[in-house]
Amino acid sequence: ANIVAVCDVDLDSQGCQEIIKLVPKAKQFRDFRVMFDKMAGDIDAVQVAIPDFAHFPVCMAAMQLGKSVYVEKPMCRTFLEAEIMAQIASRNPKLVTQVGNQGHSGENYFQFKAWKEAGIIKDVTAVTAFMNGNRRWHPYDPNITKFPEAQPLPTGMTDKDWDTWLTTAAYHDFNEKYHPGNWRGWYDFGLGALGDWGAHILDTIHEFLDLGLPYEIEPVHVKNLNDYFFPLETTLLFRFPSRGDMPPCDITWYDGVKNLPPVPDGYFSVQAATDNTIPPPGGVTQKPAAPQGSQQRIPQAGKIIFSKELMFKGGTHSAPLSIIPDAKAKEMASKLPVVPKSPSDHYINFLKACMGEEKTRSPFQTFAPLAQIFSLGIIAMRRNKKLIFNRDTKEITNDKFANSLLTDRPPRKGWESYYNV
Repeated sequence: ANIVAVCDVDLDSQGCQEIIKLVPKAKQFRDFRVMFDKMAGDIDAVQVAIPDFAHFPVCMAAMQLGKSVYVEKPMCRTFLEAEIMAQIASRNPKLVTQVGNQGHSGENYFQFKAWKEAGIIKDVTAVTAFMNGNRRWHPYDPNITKFPEAQPLPTGMTDKDWDTWLTTAAYHDFNEKYHPGNWRGWYDFGLGALGDWGAHILDTIHEFLDLGLPYEIEPVHVKNLNDYFFPLETTLLFRFPSRGDMPPCDITWYDGVKNLPPVPDGYFSVQAATDNTIPPPGGVTQKPAAPQGSQQRIPQAGKIIFSKELMFKGGTHSAPLSIIPDAKAKEMASKLPVVPKSPSDHYINFLKACMGEEKTRSPFQTFAPLAQIFSLGIIAMRRNKKLIFNRDTKEITNDKFANSLLTDRPPRKGWESYYNV
């Protein structure tokens, strides 16, 4: 691939300068709209790796110009945005799209697919998913009554650059608690731990169990709820109906350093496989969580899958599943199918798809319902009440205000065009 342009509102930042050194011939821009105006004819595809809330306008601008798009997870910020992005991708089958849940091109993807097809994974009734690492917003004061005060912009950034950073969002004064890297914890900008890590933990479960959208979302536990940033701890229950010959399935999500999931007997009898390509959450020191009174440590992030006959212990990203307990794993060893190796990693998969050599494994149409699950979970958490969701009409039926949050705020003046499709 030939990188012809680099665009970031904060080009003088250390991260941007490191990238620019790798591609010194690439033209540099601070506004994606200017980049597309000047270079649309030279661009075939775009990689979007910016704050969650800004994914939508950049992806829409690229797709409206006929450009293929690789966008970082969790794809976008709102339920409506995911719906629109998937619709545009479906209407334009020549456009190649990929969401950056990179484990979807790794061992877990091919193992889950092979085990599902072989009947090893079947009749799944419940899933426990968890991310118990420190997050940057955990030290914030939950008694907050207003957004952070204005601070001077980083060196090299102008008011116009900050306005571009905000894209469709309501105006906020610059503060280092937003940029660089701290935006994820704010409702206006990110999707918290659920959107950040749920994309890497639940992706294969969602796709291969054909879960679609939940009919009920319940905030079982929320600690330090406030109107500005994500809680210190969250436990969310998502309920999915039967699908064909598959039984109803519940997913319970846990985040927060001390909000540890319950683990079944035999969980520690098998060492969890790890994915050594996983980048740790930035900005904070991490260590595995330990259940009270136990010398065993629960991984920082992972999943437990319960079926009528078997239990599976998994990690995150491309880390493969293990059958638990150990005795059952040994009993099943001779029955497990051969798992094919991945022909390409997630980035190469996208590039090969752009050249017509492969199909992407996480196109917008596949990932959009998972992005919408994250949106529904966050709405339930913010409302702190059980929500009933109509999967056919795609409406929350027991809370009008919660239903309005599927669309969320109107875009800031001057940014409306990306929603007019």
